[in-house]
Amino acid sequence: MTATLEAPAKTAAPEPPRPRKRLWPFTTAPVRVVAPIAVFVLVVAAWAASSHLLVPEASRFLLPPPEAVVAEGLLDPAARTEILTALWNTVQVALCGLAIAIVLGVLFAVVMSQARWAEFSLYPYAVVLQTIPILAVVPLFGFWFGYEFGSRVIVCVMVSLFPVVTNTLFGLKSVAPAEHDLFTLHGATRFQRLWKLQLPAALPAMISGFKISGGQAIIGSIVADFFFRQGVPGVGRMIDVYRQRLATEELLTALLLSSLVGLCLFWAFDLLAGRVDRMHGKR
Repeated sequence: MTATLEAPAKTAAPEPPRPRKRLWPFTTAPVRVVAPIAVFVLVVAAWAASSHLLVPEASRFLLPPPEAVVAEGLLDPAARTEILTALWNTVQVALCGLAIAIVLGVLFAVVMSQARWAEFSLYPYAVVLQTIPILAVVPLFGFWFGYEFGSRVIVCVMVSLFPVVTNTLFGLKSVAPAEHDLFTLHGATRFQRLWKLQLPAALPAMISGFKISGGQAIIGSIVADFFFRQGVPGVGRMIDVYRQRLATEELLTALLLSSLVGLCLFWAFDLLAGRVDRMHGKR
């Protein structure tokens, strides 16, 4: 009795994966522009409706409508010049403090990444620096360093240093052990390992820290100016003046323009982060 040999069944070739349907019909780039604008329009509409419908006319100075803020804060030449001059003074302090915080933060993080004893010695004080209430130490800085430009920069450095240190240290320590082994195999020096491996790998985390510190520097500059009340006036002092005058339109204009500066800093670092990601993708 002869056994019949059956030909092995042919396995069907796997079907190619089907492209996923987009849940949103628009591409990413237009959405990144249109979505924030749509939210801004909704917020302004809610603001206007609240001012006109919910607040009595006699108390409308507490929440003036958007058109009143634009007319009194931006279209009035005297108010516009006063606010923009104060804003420029605040921006100068914030940018100077941010630049110093970036240099010091990266330097401290590099030192801590090179030796565990340095991390154990310095990092607790970076945490303490973050937990100190800024409103309590601002008067002390005024007593010690005066009330001019330098003391305000110190306040900005203090409030914006910790995010740079933390994110940079995280990026420097996030390099894969296999990459460290490769550099060890080729006999790389400590400086070569830092410059060619750790710092490039830490760039995305560093820029994330810069994003946070940019907004913190603006806040620090405003807080210092608000409490020092001497020297060249910035947004902080003008906010206090408008509060005393009950000039809510000018006060809101100063607040919104200060927020816009912080947003521009965030966008600038975000563009830098995108450029860094593209550079890493080409490698």
